[in-house]
Amino acid sequence: MSGIIQLLPDHVANQIAAGEVVQRPASVVKELMENAVDAKATEITLNIKDAGKTLIQVIDNGVGMNAFDARLCFARHATSKIRQAEDLFDLHTKGFRGEALASIAAIAHVELKTRQAQDELGQCIVIEGSKFISEEMAVVPKGTSFAIKNLFFNIPARRNFLKSDVVELRHIIDEFQRVAMAHPAIHFQLYHNNSEVFNLPSQNLRQRISGIFGGKTNEKLVPISEETDIVTIQGFVTKPEFAKKTRGEQFFFVNNRFIKSGYLHHAIMSAYEGLLKDGCQPGYFIYLSVPPQSIDINIHPTKTEIKFDDEHALYAYLRSSVKHSLGQFNVAPVLDFERDANLDTPYDYQYKQAVLPTVEVDGAFNPFGDTKPSKTYTGQKKADAAWESLYVGLKQDTDAVFADTLVADPSANEWQQMSGMKFESEAVTSSLFESQDESASVSKTYQLHKKYIVSFIKSGMVIIDQQRAHQRVLYEGFLTSMTVHQAASQQLLFPLELYFSSVELALLEELRPSLVSAGFVFGEAFEDRIVVSGVPVNVTGSEVSIVIEELLADLQQGIPGNSFSQSDSIAKSMARSLAVKTGTYLTETEQENLLDGLFACKEPDVSPFGKPTFLTMRVEDLDKKFSV
Repeated sequence: MSGIIQLLPDHVANQIAAGEVVQRPASVVKELMENAVDAKATEITLNIKDAGKTLIQVIDNGVGMNAFDARLCFARHATSKIRQAEDLFDLHTKGFRGEALASIAAIAHVELKTRQAQDELGQCIVIEGSKFISEEMAVVPKGTSFAIKNLFFNIPARRNFLKSDVVELRHIIDEFQRVAMAHPAIHFQLYHNNSEVFNLPSQNLRQRISGIFGGKTNEKLVPISEETDIVTIQGFVTKPEFAKKTRGEQFFFVNNRFIKSGYLHHAIMSAYEGLLKDGCQPGYFIYLSVPPQSIDINIHPTKTEIKFDDEHALYAYLRSSVKHSLGQFNVAPVLDFERDANLDTPYDYQYKQAVLPTVEVDGAFNPFGDTKPSKTYTGQKKADAAWESLYVGLKQDTDAVFADTLVADPSANEWQQMSGMKFESEAVTSSLFESQDESASVSKTYQLHKKYIVSFIKSGMVIIDQQRAHQRVLYEGFLTSMTVHQAASQQLLFPLELYFSSVELALLEELRPSLVSAGFVFGEAFEDRIVVSGVPVNVTGSEVSIVIEELLADLQQGIPGNSFSQSDSIAKSMARSLAVKTGTYLTETEQENLLDGLFACKEPDVSPFGKPTFLTMRVEDLDKKFSV
């Protein structure tokens, strides 16, 4: 008798598993590169076409597979990493569940070429949607080559959810960097559309980090080294002055496996307490080595979250080691209560040589004579003369002032005679509740708690949020300039060189036309930096790096496809960065200009982010409040 519950076919089960393992091309890159590392490869090459949508190929010189293993590796839960359940708690490899290749083969065209060192011929297997198309012996180099073509060819709905090529490539580079930083001894190469993106030879950890994020990264790093009974901590943190608005350069590795941990991130932030500006994030590259039995890495499908046995001790060790390194390399401020600040050499005299004093002797001086010496300390005489010149005519001026006072106020004469003192009198010309003169100038706006601007209208008053109002004014100004391509630029006297990672430079290159429309002028392009020679009129030279960093942070999750959406996103980001912040004092003129600019906008009611910019309060509403 047939029941309701049935076993799913293998190809359906593989597609369901693929939904967990393969979310985008970067997921395939991660699984294949980790398999290459587990295969003891010393050289790994990643070839990408169309951000992985057309081709993902990983070539390694590892141990390879024989004919039996080459076919069995595409079966579900087939793995060489574990043999029994206890092995799950003593893992020393990247993968272990045996689902990756089966899931990938279910949703793509796969071509596998592999050969072991002792074999003369290798294997070539072609699979399309979990179906074996061909399997034959072939002449192939030692190692393994996986070519994944036409990802999601049989699941068009999943393919439609992929982002633009720039965004998908950024995710691939992220995965590539994580594996490359975890294994600096391996030679990694990355090619996109036959163009070299990374070529990282075997090197030490510091060189590998600098090779990925640019040569300037080396001077930002502060080394960390700590060894305890439960954890060994190695790596680097960045100096506080190089903190950014973004959280891009933050990496945790546990037993050479990249993880994400908000708890450990808080430990780093607490070590930087008092050293960072508001809203800034430090960079760090932390490598933790713990006994495999003390962690559980199988709590998340992507294996980026780990459960530790003793998180509190790990938190304390990590915080103290980072704090110790910052202090050891003179990064953290030091309080020295024994130092006398009065003994410090003034800055202006720091590099000046000491001047030897000179002595002048008057040979004709007779101490028993009646005449004064012809020569004396000339410096002191000149100094006395200079001071005395300040008081020339002071007595006459003072007498004239008191004479005028007596004429203007006769009562002062009486006080002068009674008390024997001379002073100026000041008449009281105002009171607490003085009558308002209609012709007198009255302030039209008032600033409340350096956050709100209050202005009067016929029906009552209007209260404006100064930060949101300024965001609206800047947003519409930037958007208008970018859409009509008439943005004004101001040339910088000294062009700025801004250093970014390769991923950030790729984003900036994609956004270059929109940024030029906004008023930025770029000079010669380099591999690790950009040159800014002109900025919009509302941006100062000191704000350029902040604006671009926050722009990159806002666009980390994706760049809009069409030009108008790009312009809109850039205008919003720049408005957020440059708008006047809460707590900033505004003069009366600045307040009035902000109000005039707000109500000249097309949509003054809301900020670019949909928040209200002002509210009105009528006199009737106030009357109701007082009538209670």
